[in-house]
Amino acid sequence: DPENVPADANEECVGPQSEQAGKASSCQGCPNASSCASGANKGPDPNIALINDTLSVVKRKIVVLSGKGGVGKSTVSTQLSMALANWEKIQKNRTQEHAEDDDDDDDEEEVTQVGLLDVDLCGPSLPTMLGLTGKDMTRTNLGMVPCYYQDNLGVISIGFAIDKEAPVIWRGPKKNGLIVQFLRDVYWGDKLDYLVIDTPPGTSDEHLTIVNYLKQTLDGAVIVTTPQDVALTDVRREIDFCRKTKIPILGIVENMSGFVCPSCKTESQIFRATSGGGRALAKECGIPFLGAIPLDPQVMEACETGKCVLTEHPHSETSKAFKKIVENLLANWEEK
Repeated sequence: DPENVPADANEECVGPQSEQAGKASSCQGCPNASSCASGANKGPDPNIALINDTLSVVKRKIVVLSGKGGVGKSTVSTQLSMALANWEKIQKNRTQEHAEDDDDDDDEEEVTQVGLLDVDLCGPSLPTMLGLTGKDMTRTNLGMVPCYYQDNLGVISIGFAIDKEAPVIWRGPKKNGLIVQFLRDVYWGDKLDYLVIDTPPGTSDEHLTIVNYLKQTLDGAVIVTTPQDVALTDVRREIDFCRKTKIPILGIVENMSGFVCPSCKTESQIFRATSGGGRALAKECGIPFLGAIPLDPQVMEACETGKCVLTEHPHSETSKAFKKIVENLLANWEEK
């Protein structure tokens, strides 16, 4: 794995930790080839200790995965982050709806602090989904400062640093270097209750970098799928990846699970679960099923305008689904 790659290394550097360091064909012509081959560049990666120190303020770290693109992984990442950031408010509103008289408590409640980290470097859609397009990340003497969607939800994405239509044409080592920088150099404040990490589809360099640096402290993965078999096949690979890399699986979320007509409330199966969908796969693999999110135009609108479905449409079927997902996650952690 390409860890601790020297700044002047060749683009396809295998990394000084690799058994092929200094010997692989990609090492030819590299100024570090001889020192890598001798083992001089091997040793503990100094970034591991720095990252552990930076993220010591984080209580829970969640990585959101999908086997295939287009299943709504970034949608789940953003709406999950918004739900966690507004959870106290959502629960309070629910309680008040069931109480005829509710004395307003002006006592200050502790607010949940949430961070959202975008490591989908070639498809950084989070700034758009959060309505933060055009914002900039800033640097201070404490480190890189996130862009804030609201006071208790900060976001880090390469999308803040490039033009909206500019492609990111990078090989593995350069991607890995930026992810390490995001993990090591971001100042999240004195306390962060949740860090949600949005990843690209599949199991590529970005995932390996996250595993290399966080696998000892990662609380687990949420895997997103759609009901049809073509998506579930790739989810099986994602489950196998998590098991081989020892990432705990928090559960499966099935997105685009049926369409409920907003007029007549009739449910139609647009993407039919021919083999039982995410729920059946979760049962087969012994993994928690966190919930099913319907195909809903309100979700599309929320992602286009940077809104939270749970606060904008609190009584919708989609909002109920996201609430159930958060409740299942919280219950999972409480059990542990």
